[in-house]
Amino acid sequence: MKTNTYNPDVLNCLANLSNDEVFTPPSLANQVLDLLPKEVFNSPETTFLDPVSKSGVFLREIVKRLDRGLEPLMPNRRERIEHILKKQVFGIAITELTSHLSRRSVYCSKDASSEYSVTRFATESGNILYRPLHHTWQNGKCRYCGASQEVYDRGDQAEQYAYQFIHTDKPHTLFNNMKFDVIIGNPPYQLSDGGAQASAMPIYHKFVMQAKKLNPRYLVMITPSRWFAGGRGLDDYRNEMLNDRRLRAICDYIDASECFPGVEIKGGISYFMWEKDYSGDCTVSTFSGGSVISQMKRPLLEKGSDVFIRYNEAISIFRKVRGKKEPTIDEQISSQKPFGLRTFFQGEKVKKDGWIKVYANHNVGYVSPDMISQNASWIDKHKIILPRAIGSGDSKEDLVKPIYSEPGSCCTETYVVLGPYHNKNEIDNVMSYIGTKFFHFMLTLKKNTMMAPKTVYSFVPLQDFSHPWTDEMLYKKYGLTDEEIAFIESMIRPME
Repeated sequence: MKTNTYNPDVLNCLANLSNDEVFTPPSLANQVLDLLPKEVFNSPETTFLDPVSKSGVFLREIVKRLDRGLEPLMPNRRERIEHILKKQVFGIAITELTSHLSRRSVYCSKDASSEYSVTRFATESGNILYRPLHHTWQNGKCRYCGASQEVYDRGDQAEQYAYQFIHTDKPHTLFNNMKFDVIIGNPPYQLSDGGAQASAMPIYHKFVMQAKKLNPRYLVMITPSRWFAGGRGLDDYRNEMLNDRRLRAICDYIDASECFPGVEIKGGISYFMWEKDYSGDCTVSTFSGGSVISQMKRPLLEKGSDVFIRYNEAISIFRKVRGKKEPTIDEQISSQKPFGLRTFFQGEKVKKDGWIKVYANHNVGYVSPDMISQNASWIDKHKIILPRAIGSGDSKEDLVKPIYSEPGSCCTETYVVLGPYHNKNEIDNVMSYIGTKFFHFMLTLKKNTMMAPKTVYSFVPLQDFSHPWTDEMLYKKYGLTDEEIAFIESMIRPME
């Protein structure tokens, strides 16, 4: 008689809480732990903290590694496990539910003081804390995490999502001023602000910055990769990270589903290792199909850049283009709301005397010139309008589709304006440039989400528009090699 001996790891079988709070599969947890030097698992003095524990997977896998690493020093396994669980491994759960799950994963019991716990503690929580907190409201926002009072002031009956680790000015007091050698985790990614999913507020950076305050020897965290070049409210965080020479490694997954099957996270996922005593360039590894497809040790900030250039293969191209010291096309692109008309404005269906055409969201209408509050001088000029939202941030799928906005026309804030230009011939030459893979490639170095304000065009060099442009002309102008050309061609969807 056949018996099924397959015994899956229960932590591989968990459904994710949401796209905001994602369970870490054991395989990924071990990849992240592999960044750490092996000696940290061979010392009975090394202390570990997961300040955002959900399933307890990081703590569990750390215990396994310490169990092996300490065996020569502590042969008695019962004493060894007792030491590891009570002296070396600590966590802070993000909700009451995950506190139970984490303790079950690490202690084999949700009650660390019970007879069923691998090691009995004096308290139910053991070394995996959870304390329900309320947000601290100031002017409708939580002063610690920025949560909206309208959304998260829920009383005592519902989960507040006031995460313990970041809702304090003194994180070192959470474990009685204990010093941690390694802080590691996968923090919650964002909080709803009551609007659409796309307008949710990032929160993961607050966990990273709070962990830095504890000054560990190593800090390792999984986060969305949007911070590389964008993300709402992440400018200060990005500047802090890219100017920090202690970032030793970044492992980047363009497709987040390779880390978290069934979860869509726009812009991909990455994890990094920060080392207190390191100062130097960062080893950047790009993963695809389960393996490293590119690896390069380089500065996080290239000269002339204010963002992290994601692709190692793009660095030489970027350097050649920036070496020309040309102005960039964002200088000719308008800011948001170029004519003062909001996205929802549609205009009238029938044109009246003296009215002008308005390009609106999925619509063309007509509007009185009196309603134009900005840049009225552009109305009677030749210009191009570009959508302010393009695709998803995937360069292999996204395509900029410019629209000729003729004299006597304007647009809503669905678009930004490129120009104005002197005549239709110049417009056609600009259009030819926008239609190149080179243009799209330089754009994608900053654009990793659907949003495309003028700032994402700041790597695209301005050209002489007295004649049309082709990719061949641009590749020759910038002296690109066959390998560099092949990389551009592989990264950009076929032009239509």
